[in-house]
Amino acid sequence: MIAVGGENLIDLVSTSSADGYPAYTAYPGGSPFNVAMAAGRQNAATAYLTPISSDRLGVLLAECLTNAGVTLAGGRSQRPTSLAVVSVHEGIPSYGFYREGTAERQITQDFLDRVIPQQANIVHLGSACLIEGADASAWEAQFSKWHRAGRLTCLDPNVRPSLVSDASAYRLRMKRMMGVADILKLSDEDLHWLYPDCDFETACAACFADSHAALSVITCGAEGVLAICGGRSVRLPAFPVRHLVDTVGAGDTFMASLLVWCADNQIRGRTDIETLGERNLWSMLARAAAAAALNCGAQGCQPPTKQQIDTALC
Repeated sequence: MIAVGGENLIDLVSTSSADGYPAYTAYPGGSPFNVAMAAGRQNAATAYLTPISSDRLGVLLAECLTNAGVTLAGGRSQRPTSLAVVSVHEGIPSYGFYREGTAERQITQDFLDRVIPQQANIVHLGSACLIEGADASAWEAQFSKWHRAGRLTCLDPNVRPSLVSDASAYRLRMKRMMGVADILKLSDEDLHWLYPDCDFETACAACFADSHAALSVITCGAEGVLAICGGRSVRLPAFPVRHLVDTVGAGDTFMASLLVWCADNQIRGRTDIETLGERNLWSMLARAAAAAALNCGAQGCQPPTKQQIDTALC
């Protein structure tokens, strides 16, 4: 089973304007929420560890996950739902967040000990939940604990610079968590933010030195994917996008597809990743890239199903 932890929120996406005023459409979102939904849509046994509000927006979030077959392990909370205001320019989103005192911030280590399913052998964390606060500290401590317990730990920083008030502290947290991540995935934008004033190659070298991950993946948009696994470096071209609408959730869909591939192929721990053959590595990355490309053909995060990915790869 795949267990996913991190924020859930409503993306208020600017889709049009009327009489000079922007109009917004509400979409369920949050990077880890998207990962859980995308994994569920691919028929993977998936549990979501974060509480979801019981308000009207929380009902929408909960229904989205349950309709995808995801177990709401974290339950519900009386606190309100977090919001993100998303502006899209030429298909690229920018974000403003409102999440103080909300349902998804109600995290402690004791809570996580209670809600994680025993059968969850893959655990994924990422994004805003790791930036600051008592909840971020709890997620970090539990991530390390899960790693020591032998669960396959997966990290996607999915950096949100507008939320980071202490960049140095946040970068240090990410580097600590890289040290206990078995799978690490970053976008090229994440990489350059975490390692400022470096060119791509230098930033990669610094990142791989900080990380102890068995598999490290850097997504580079239209430039494709760079992966390091078992001492091998692999570059995969981007899967073609027939009609780009926006890139919201593309990285999350990519991440989910990596995890689903691991679950489907009986990847249980670090050793299984480290000994992954080149053919299987290519198969994993190609499937994730195809899934991300399909997601880019719809507005907001609307991950494809397993059958849709299979069809695209035929």
